[in-house]
Amino acid sequence: MSGSADRDRVRRTARQIGLWTGVASAVVIAAGVGILVAVILATSRPQGDDRGAVGPGPGAFAVGNPDHIVVDVDRVVPWVIVLGAAGVALLGLIAWLTARRAVAPLEVALRAQRDFVADASHELRTPLTALSSRVQILQRRVARGERIDDALERLRGDTAAMDDILTELLLAAQADQGPVPAAASDAAVAVQTAVELIRPIAEGAGVELRPDVGPGIRVAVPEVTLTRLCTALLDNAVQHAPRGTPVAIVVAAGGGAARGLAEFRVVDRGPGVRIEDRERIFTRFARGPETGRRRGFGLGLALVRDVATRYGGSVGIESTSEAGATFLLRLPLALG
Repeated sequence: MSGSADRDRVRRTARQIGLWTGVASAVVIAAGVGILVAVILATSRPQGDDRGAVGPGPGAFAVGNPDHIVVDVDRVVPWVIVLGAAGVALLGLIAWLTARRAVAPLEVALRAQRDFVADASHELRTPLTALSSRVQILQRRVARGERIDDALERLRGDTAAMDDILTELLLAAQADQGPVPAAASDAAVAVQTAVELIRPIAEGAGVELRPDVGPGIRVAVPEVTLTRLCTALLDNAVQHAPRGTPVAIVVAAGGGAARGLAEFRVVDRGPGVRIEDRERIFTRFARGPETGRRRGFGLGLALVRDVATRYGGSVGIESTSEAGATFLLRLPLALG
């Protein structure tokens, strides 16, 4: 969200709070005054009934004057005390609710800021890890006097991927998660980009990547976003896959109840996901058991769910056992 939009939101909230506080306070005061007047009228009596109370002087009233009443102070004072205490309590409650409402925009802004920093850190972490692996490969090739043209090309591709990811994160933050623009991307291209990005990490873990994408599958999601989703799922699978085992990503058009959706299945042969963790792992900062590899922060799967939901898709665990797990990502197919 831009600075001017933030200021407009704060001003609008301040006006609403001021109006709400004024109206609520007026209602409390009016109710207290109304109750007090009702009590006075209920406990008063005509002056003519106050025998023996008439005396000389400018303040005396004529006996039997129907316009004059007598109020017993002893009966009214307790009501005044009770109504005053109740009014103070209600006004205190109004002040508390007003304060909560006043800080709500600040709370939203701080949460959005924390989420953006965490998301950006996580999204850039995988490309940085891949870049580090590429640099190490490059150094070994230089030391052996081998050609480095392909390594430099992949370094350039990883750098471009980082730039695309950062640009999309900034655009998403500026749009404040509003309606997303229509877009279409080739699933094969996005998957291949994700595989190339994860490959150095997979090679370091001794895991083989096996992409399998059906022909002509186009998804109603920007290509850089789809690449991010595939990268996060592959990265999660590689972190939990035993050395010497494959990780497959299979993409096909859904059928039956999933018609109109593209289905991305990421399959690993890791220890699986415990039943009690099937939903928890999709929440922020939820981490599974350590694998002894690169430390995770529990953000990848949560980001996948957030982004998939934003584009009308879903993600979940299709199957899991001690022989491995299959994550299923569904996204709308592009029209036309």
